[in-house]
Amino acid sequence: MTEAILSARGLSKEYGKALALVRAVDGVSLTVIRGESVAIVGPSGCGKSTLLYLLGGLERPTAGTLALDGREIHEMPEARLAQLRRHGIGFVFQAFHLVDELTALENVELPALLAGASPRSARERARELLQQVDLENRADHLPSALSGGQRQRVAIARALALSPDLVVCDEPVSALDVSVQSQVLELLAELQERTGVAYLFISHDLAVVRQIAHEVAVMRAGRVVETGPPEALFTAPRHAYTRELLAAIPGGRVPSPTAESTTS
Repeated sequence: MTEAILSARGLSKEYGKALALVRAVDGVSLTVIRGESVAIVGPSGCGKSTLLYLLGGLERPTAGTLALDGREIHEMPEARLAQLRRHGIGFVFQAFHLVDELTALENVELPALLAGASPRSARERARELLQQVDLENRADHLPSALSGGQRQRVAIARALALSPDLVVCDEPVSALDVSVQSQVLELLAELQERTGVAYLFISHDLAVVRQIAHEVAVMRAGRVVETGPPEALFTAPRHAYTRELLAAIPGGRVPSPTAESTTS
């Protein structure tokens, strides 16, 4: 039996008032299964980033319910939500968001220190994670001395510092070269297989989505118009907008990973 780590029902987010009211997210229901990956795709301005922040507990919904590991969090007091978010959800962003003045090791140990772990245990955990992402030999380097792919691997290690059940990824590989993208995606898949972590991510690149997602949610104008496994959704889309989205790709199909993108 599959177990939901995250469950949203009728989630909405509005900004402004009266005639200036904008409904960025409109009645979205979505489930993320433990140990699987859900991708949110759609055009710029469709609400996918807002939805991602709602699902990650970074913003409050205007309406609807949201549960993380069976605990309803949509109306949880901020202090308790921050604690739950700190321990239960990791975040990986396109721009890395590393602390420039800290080494790779110090960046990775920071979440554990902020959560109250002892310096010794935080450092041991950080070294273990840097080893998992193959960066133990860069532990003492500042972010400025690391490549883009290495900085993103540090960010992934940091996201896993407190062993979260869910990692929220906002365009995690779009700033990287194609060959580096493949390395990072393979790393995410390996870590998922090893730890059972679930991923929730957005990406404009449907080849990336095909490589890592178990389930895809297609958004348009604040609503999820279609969901399904990537192969089924990309080869036999049911919704007119999904067909439109796929038709916009050169050649009219979702590219599979190329030889260039699958080599290290």
